Amino acid sequence: MKIVIEHLSVQYDDGTESLRDISLTIPANQITALFGPAGGGKSTLLRALNRLNDLVDGVRVTGRILLDGEDIAGPGVNVTALRRRVGMVFAQPVPLPMSIRQNITYGLELAGVRERAKLTAAVEKSLRAAALWDEVQDRLEAPATALSGGQQQRLCLARVLALEPEVVLLDEPTSGLDPISTAKVETSLQAIKRDYTVVIVPHSVQQAARIADLAAFFLQGELVEAGPGQQLFLTPKDQRTNDYITGRFG
Repeated sequence: MKIVIEHLSVQYDDGTESLRDISLTIPANQITALFGPAGGGKSTLLRALNRLNDLVDGVRVTGRILLDGEDIAGPGVNVTALRRRVGMVFAQPVPLPMSIRQNITYGLELAGVRERAKLTAAVEKSLRAAALWDEVQDRLEAPATALSGGQQQRLCLARVLALEPEVVLLDEPTSGLDPISTAKVETSLQAIKRDYTVVIVPHSVQQAARIADLAAFFLQGELVEAGPGQQLFLTPKDQRTNDYITGRFG
């Protein structure tokens, strides 16, 4: 397993629990979808996987998250290096105020890559992986902010992929997109899982059912059940999961 989560709890200073005793294994080279009603702790779990919760005041995290067998909160862990291994794409695309090309190369240059040939290759490779190359290859010097919302989201995915992470986290990446753009992002995810481990909070049950190799249902900070996507959506074991999937609540 790529990621093993053991008895993870996340609590705030005011006593609020966002996650309660979560244990889950996330396989490599698959799409794991974390789904459930709002406030269930899905985004908190996503942010725990690359320690973004460290940036929030008053958060107490207990339990362990192992990445390739190593505790990501262990002594001596380089958090910057961890976040490069575990990249994040947020719901709202935020392209840098630069050209399309510079959006891809900026992070690489910060990481010390200077060779023009390497940068050029990374631009094409990551844009192809994000299913955007064919749409922008002839205008790489154009401002990224001129792209449509769906294109901006795929550019943000390409920007993460350019750094060659091992895990890609996505927090409702298609929530503001039209159906055509959503389909393009979903197609990209199916393609990139050959090389990356993908963990996504989908924007709907329907999206989770379409893309999940492994699905995990969260309710009020609790992991209710997890299993192969097809099996969980067709024959859930817990009545609460069935009720949510069939629209009885949520």
